[in-house]
Amino acid sequence: MTNLLIIGCGDIALRTLPLLQGRYHLYALVRDPAKADGLRKQGVTPIVGDLDDRHSLAKVAGLADVVLHFAPPERQGRVDTRTRNLLSALSTRLLPARLIYISTSGVYGDCGGDLVSETRPVNPQSDRARLRVSAERQIRKWAKRNHVNANILRAPGIIAEDRLPVDRIKAGTPAIVASEDGYSNHIHADDLARIVIAALRYAKPNRVYHTVDDDEMKMGDYFDVVADTYHLPRPPRLSRAEAQRAVSPMLWSFMNESRRLTNLRMKQELKVTLRYPSVGSVLKTSIRA
Repeated sequence: MTNLLIIGCGDIALRTLPLLQGRYHLYALVRDPAKADGLRKQGVTPIVGDLDDRHSLAKVAGLADVVLHFAPPERQGRVDTRTRNLLSALSTRLLPARLIYISTSGVYGDCGGDLVSETRPVNPQSDRARLRVSAERQIRKWAKRNHVNANILRAPGIIAEDRLPVDRIKAGTPAIVASEDGYSNHIHADDLARIVIAALRYAKPNRVYHTVDDDEMKMGDYFDVVADTYHLPRPPRLSRAEAQRAVSPMLWSFMNESRRLTNLRMKQELKVTLRYPSVGSVLKTSIRA
């Protein structure tokens, strides 16, 4: 059976595990030893190590045929040293045949609401996006140099029944007036986990894929529909200039970017049928729950 190593055991990894069990020998890099027992109960062999400490990664070298890299970069800087440390460790012994990395749609920066395909040049405008571009470029260069089949999955805002902006709405955080608002993109966490499995089966070598639902929804409209579903007051609407002064720089970096991601490549090449094609379908499930 093929050995598969997961890097970054967060929500998406945990949603992916049940889809992998029985198909692979599963390993996972964990920074916190306290999480090891929970992974063992799910049939995963934990390996204690820290992407910020390259010397702790020796045990992952030569271990896996497939690597799923879900770990985020550091919060600051221009080079993703976590990805650099991982690729360095993987290169010391027999290389994996496959590597899949979950990146972000933020690598495109603000596109003025344009339709964006995977061929559009990246234009990161925040530190977090620049670090993702750094990770992508490291992976693609490493994969090409070592003849490894690597895929980049560019994900937008990840939502689920327990990952909706309810607290933000309750706090009265403002949105932007409709005439000045930008588009927001989403994918349900369970769909993203299923797309990872589809990529393992069907992704073309060294290919980028958008992992996004079918909605074309502006950010303020998204907050409104969530507020209506939970019987909360809709967020106040401000001009762009007023909103920038009212929210944190981190939040503004999201609000200030507008794009509409295409998902045709995902559907055609990965043969993906979304279970949650719209925000509305997520909210219906949330109501039932």
